[in-house]
Amino acid sequence: MNIHEYQAKDILKKYGVAVQEGILAHTPEEAVAAAKKMQELTGTSWWVVKAQVHAGGRGKGGGIKLAKSLDDVARISGEILGMTLVTPQTGAEGKFVRKVMIAQDVYEPGPEEIKEFYVSILLNRQTGRNTVMYTTEGGMDIETVAHNTPEKIFNEEIDPRVGLQAFQARKIAYNLGLTGEANKGMVKFINALYKAYEGIDASMFEINPVLKTSQGKIMAVDAKVNLDENGLYRHPEIYALRDTDEEDPTEVEAGAHNLNYVKLDGNIGCMVNGAGLAMATMDIIKLAGGDPANFLDVGGTADAARVEEAFRIILRDPNVKAILVNIFGGIVRCDRVAQGIVDAYKNIGEIKVPIIVRLQGTNAKEAKQIIDDSGLLVKSAILLQEAADKVKEVLA
Repeated sequence: MNIHEYQAKDILKKYGVAVQEGILAHTPEEAVAAAKKMQELTGTSWWVVKAQVHAGGRGKGGGIKLAKSLDDVARISGEILGMTLVTPQTGAEGKFVRKVMIAQDVYEPGPEEIKEFYVSILLNRQTGRNTVMYTTEGGMDIETVAHNTPEKIFNEEIDPRVGLQAFQARKIAYNLGLTGEANKGMVKFINALYKAYEGIDASMFEINPVLKTSQGKIMAVDAKVNLDENGLYRHPEIYALRDTDEEDPTEVEAGAHNLNYVKLDGNIGCMVNGAGLAMATMDIIKLAGGDPANFLDVGGTADAARVEEAFRIILRDPNVKAILVNIFGGIVRCDRVAQGIVDAYKNIGEIKVPIIVRLQGTNAKEAKQIIDDSGLLVKSAILLQEAADKVKEVLA
């Protein structure tokens, strides 16, 4: 699950991570009031208006702008609110901006040089260890840094048996070229950041940039936080931060029906029971010359109502040219699933794309008979190869 920058910063602050302060606003009037309050709290005379959407690269798309007066705050927030923000991460469709954060300007000149760094924490799936990735090239896309100057990217792997060690935090600060109070500030920042990462069961933190201010202070200017959905049951207060306006509406509806659905860019819809079988089904589609249009797991209780809703969700994608249903009847009987498919087909009405149904397991033969006798535009299969061959026929 993703959360907004302002939500991420609130969480980080609870763990002692220094952040750029900001106040949320939904209208230009609220933005001006937020700017006044921010001036009272921090003494800032300039403000940064930041669009709050689930996407990076907001500055490049015009979603982050500096305001040097209250009139600027009103004008800029009015321009950003209601815009469709297009960034390298949103795709051409962009993201509709419903709220902005009015943040303090932390780039004011002072006695020390201002520097930007990049720090992220994520799981290295090859080693099974959390890794702190960091570089002096803050404010840039990490992909660009990795491509142009890979030698500037450092990694610090954390042994799960002992956690982040003091020498590792000091090493990070040293590799970033920091000395004096800034060095101590970075050590404290890294320790607090890692504590927050573990504390909320995050799957990724990306702080870009981490800023050394002209006063030598270290703080997070931006914060991108992804949470492990498998751990959210332990954090109901964080799950409450979910913003469904930022998610694919079809995926949100699927979740409401307890369907695990992820939209993809292909042409063959998939309906399966079990994540492993879903992966195998997508492999079948690729080998047959097609591309999966979705990942959809109906779970172990593939009853008629759930199957019908799954069909409706898949058919909303105009790119779908056929649907492959691949069900293993272990917990659920195949004949019941087959009857559910027939009933769903009739309830939905005319379905203009061919449906290939592969049912294997308990009562698979009876299930095939139900499909074959239905008189509907449904092709049945028992073997995996049969299903693959029928996909090829559809694509021919």
